[in-house]
Amino acid sequence: MEYRYQVLILGNYTGVEKEIVELLIQKIGELKLQKEFYEIIYSIDFDSSYRGNQPTYCIYLGYQDGNFKDVEKVSKLLIEGNIVLPIFYESFSKEIPKILENQNGLKYEASQKDKVVNLILESFGNLRNTRKIFVSYRRDESSSVAIQLYEALERNNFDVFLDTHSIKQGEPFQEELWHRMTDCDVIVLLNTENFLESRWCKEEIAEANVKQIGVLQLIWPNHNLEEMAEVCFPIKLTNDNFIHGTFSDKNLSKLTDDTVKQIVQQAESLRARNLASRQDSLITNFISIAHKCGKLMTIQPQRFITEDLGNKKRRIFIPSVGIPLSTDYNQSSELKREIKEYSVDEVYLIYDDVRIREKWLRHLDYLNEYLDVETIKKQEFELWLQKN
Repeated sequence: MEYRYQVLILGNYTGVEKEIVELLIQKIGELKLQKEFYEIIYSIDFDSSYRGNQPTYCIYLGYQDGNFKDVEKVSKLLIEGNIVLPIFYESFSKEIPKILENQNGLKYEASQKDKVVNLILESFGNLRNTRKIFVSYRRDESSSVAIQLYEALERNNFDVFLDTHSIKQGEPFQEELWHRMTDCDVIVLLNTENFLESRWCKEEIAEANVKQIGVLQLIWPNHNLEEMAEVCFPIKLTNDNFIHGTFSDKNLSKLTDDTVKQIVQQAESLRARNLASRQDSLITNFISIAHKCGKLMTIQPQRFITEDLGNKKRRIFIPSVGIPLSTDYNQSSELKREIKEYSVDEVYLIYDDVRIREKWLRHLDYLNEYLDVETIKKQEFELWLQKN
């Protein structure tokens, strides 16, 4: 691919920029993307390195003394339609130049590094921009904490699934629950004393393992880690993590503000790693079946699969984690245009259809008849590859 992803860092350098760049490079590695496709550009190199026809994301670091720099550079970026994220520390109006007053800024704390990096990756399409999270809990033991986390995660731009808040009346409860779990990025599991006595809680852990969904397991005081969750990041809670040390009252127990911040930060961090592992699983499964069917497939640096058809023709297969959405179709069509060195005949989204509701599967099949990007279900990989 001819283009590079440009990450511009302008404004006041205090060391924050180094933290962000280090984490960005780390996550690029976790997602198994090619580092050479990403270029970090600082103010001093702007004129010589910035190219207006390349995908660009800019971070503007605020000035607490109001001595703004790089304003002309920011103006150029905005005119050319680029995203600029203003980062401030105390006061947006005092630290960010007027030219960025209409941009949605981010108040920076050390715990926000993951969010900044994920916003960069989302803008480039390297990380899906849906931010779905599933809270698994036992109602008669941790309802108040579940609602507290629901509200905190919603404030941090996650689309949170909580059964008491997220399933409409009249919907088939368990069918919708599995559907929503399939499409989530992370499960926050409230591991209370009798969590596993619930049949549904047991099945949710088993489902997470089958789907390779990352689990952030919050282990209540005087309780142990559940080994059933294989893709798991555990946080062992103590009395000090709860307000007034109260952790066993389903209606009154609440986590401290610092504990909630830690959980939100870990959910943000786990998200990218989990998406990468699920994407890997789809890619590995598809290529293994393709080779068995005598097809020659190649994984490209951008994490999609190509099949050469001869005469410089090829078709491409793009792994879609969760449930394919209209944005996945659009990005796939754009990718078809961007691969200029080959003539791309066909584009397909491959996805895991297990536990997706039947009405949604019918909708995807309907779209296949009308769009230039089609979907292939995981359960039909072998049948499709044999016929095509």
